[in-house]
Amino acid sequence: MGTAIISADSHVTEPPETYVDRIDARFRDRAPRLVRDTPRGDVFVIDGLEKPIPMGLIAAAGKRAEDLAMFGARFEEMHRGGWDPDARLADQDRDGVGAEVLYPTVGMLLCNHPDRDYMHACFQAYNLWLAEYCAVHPDRLIGIGQTALRSVEDGVADLRRIRALGLRGVMLPGQPVVADYHDPMYAPLWEAAVDLGLPVSFHILTSPQDQLKARGPKLNAFMAIIRGCQDILGTFVLGGVFERHPRLRVVCVEADAGWVPHFMYRMDHAYERHRYWLPAGTLSRVPSEYFRENVYTTFQDDWVAFQVKDLCNIRRLLWASDFPHSDSTWPDSQSVIARHAAHLSDAERRLVLRDNVAELYGLDGVAARA
Repeated sequence: MGTAIISADSHVTEPPETYVDRIDARFRDRAPRLVRDTPRGDVFVIDGLEKPIPMGLIAAAGKRAEDLAMFGARFEEMHRGGWDPDARLADQDRDGVGAEVLYPTVGMLLCNHPDRDYMHACFQAYNLWLAEYCAVHPDRLIGIGQTALRSVEDGVADLRRIRALGLRGVMLPGQPVVADYHDPMYAPLWEAAVDLGLPVSFHILTSPQDQLKARGPKLNAFMAIIRGCQDILGTFVLGGVFERHPRLRVVCVEADAGWVPHFMYRMDHAYERHRYWLPAGTLSRVPSEYFRENVYTTFQDDWVAFQVKDLCNIRRLLWASDFPHSDSTWPDSQSVIARHAAHLSDAERRLVLRDNVAELYGLDGVAARA
């Protein structure tokens, strides 16, 4: 391509001091902390959550499939780039990646915490740490902040703080504390996101339904985790959010993209055939047109996404590596892309692998790399 590809969804590995050192003093005794558990390996213990977060899959990129395990990992054995910004550049170079959009790890599960004040304190601490991490190499480490969205007004204030820290987007919990995201009460939040130039992200595993036990074999849970994001996107489209806020940009993160054409078609069918007995928001266009323009989807190992690029908006497809998590294509992203995108033109590859995400987050300053 002559320019470096950009991962639209990668992750940090929050180090032990992330929350303890930066959290509001009122919550310090309860701050998320890393605990060494002999039989289970290192785990992050979070006050108010029934189960600790094991570290086994958090930094499993590059491991053989037969070696993946939820438990048994030690923090010092993980990819150092997860918390060391200088080491991160070496990880990027090994994979042929020039920059990454960075999401949390522990912070994903914190989105399901029942106490929004506690969640807010944790996210404020995390945003401070992430800004420090990204500031070391701002052209290659692109941070996405978090908000607990305790209220609309509080969320707007969070967005302003996130922007002031130099972070480039905001990740919201999958479930708001009041009403649902299509409610007009959230209008000030969406307008603030537009005015501040902060795309709004929804990541898998950040909705209550993502935590429900899947039926059948345990592997079926892997199939279920994209559904929370689909529900959120349907809420935005069919609830008229994009009708009222046409400049709002929403990113569906790590839920793949091969399903997008059918999802758009089914929404159009539902609207044309069933909207009279199943009311939706006021729409002046068919649902797929809003999805096509306002929704971005990230994916890593999704061969189908490249095959259906003509059935959706190729300018809204965002390739990602998911480093350093267990579903990551690192360090083999180049070979995976070579197989999956062989039929794309050079211009199409540039869109999906670099230009779309660069436009979304205003990454004109990302250096071109061979």
